[in-house]
Amino acid sequence: MRPPSLPRRDLLVLAVLGLASLAVPFVASEFLMSLALSCLMYAALSSSWALFCGSTRYLSLATSAFFGLGAYASALVLGQLPWLVAIGLGALLAAAVAAVMGAAVLHLRGTYFAVLTFGMTELIHHAVTYFEKQVTGTVGRVLTTVPEPNTVYFTMLGLAVAAVAVSIAVRRSRFGLALAGIGADEQRAQTLGVNTRRVKIVGFTLTAAFAGAVGAAMAVRWTYIDPVTVFNPFIGFQTVLIALIGGAATLWGPLIAAVVFSLLAETLRLQLPQIYMMTLGVLLILCVLYLPGGLASLRWGMWKRRVPAPGEEGGHG
Repeated sequence: MRPPSLPRRDLLVLAVLGLASLAVPFVASEFLMSLALSCLMYAALSSSWALFCGSTRYLSLATSAFFGLGAYASALVLGQLPWLVAIGLGALLAAAVAAVMGAAVLHLRGTYFAVLTFGMTELIHHAVTYFEKQVTGTVGRVLTTVPEPNTVYFTMLGLAVAAVAVSIAVRRSRFGLALAGIGADEQRAQTLGVNTRRVKIVGFTLTAAFAGAVGAAMAVRWTYIDPVTVFNPFIGFQTVLIALIGGAATLWGPLIAAVVFSLLAETLRLQLPQIYMMTLGVLLILCVLYLPGGLASLRWGMWKRRVPAPGEEGGHG
């Protein structure tokens, strides 16, 4: 049993973290700014992924597809449209594709759903590659109109805060209860009057919109993008691993894990990439075997041991 959610406390914590993060561009070096961007990117991706997948227990491997679609949407229109409009277009394109994809595959679950979402990600990747080669005659895009680094940082901060805030709101809503009901027992949720198909498509689309917006914002970080870069499966896999290791069913687990693994990635990935991937794999195995609720379940387990059950006055057995 999970502790009762405290949305006011969660919103207060989120506000404090968000306000503190506003100071980073003014005090951090270029390296620390890059590290902070990675933290915010995976915080937004893993929190929004957990919003749907953590509640419904549907394992989506399509994050990199939505991220790449958002990045390409931004690259195509950034010279003609304002920055925030480009971000919105990336979110809209990813959401539209997710609605179609969800309608096609959300009747499946388990291994079948995971494999199909990964297969559709590869299909989108190769479709974009084919379009670039056959129609535009190129395999990449040079981004000549790039906003200031602080603009990109504040945009990513806004997306990360929005992802957590939406998660807080959804968890306290009827829609969130419907998602949790699907994860607990989908057939029972149907008998209780939940339109499970519609709820799943909306949740899947919401997750994709955040991934598309993040991709649109992060595209300018590279200044040159191609399908291999923005549709990189590693982005999707790391998002899933961060959410699962942190605790996909929790609010703060994915965010905390995103910060930890972004720091770990910068420490190990460039110099010892194999050690980094081995560390991810070992942590995932340990969590699956001993902490199925993720690292966040450690805190909840200690909370249960400290707080007596209702009706108990003391520690007498």
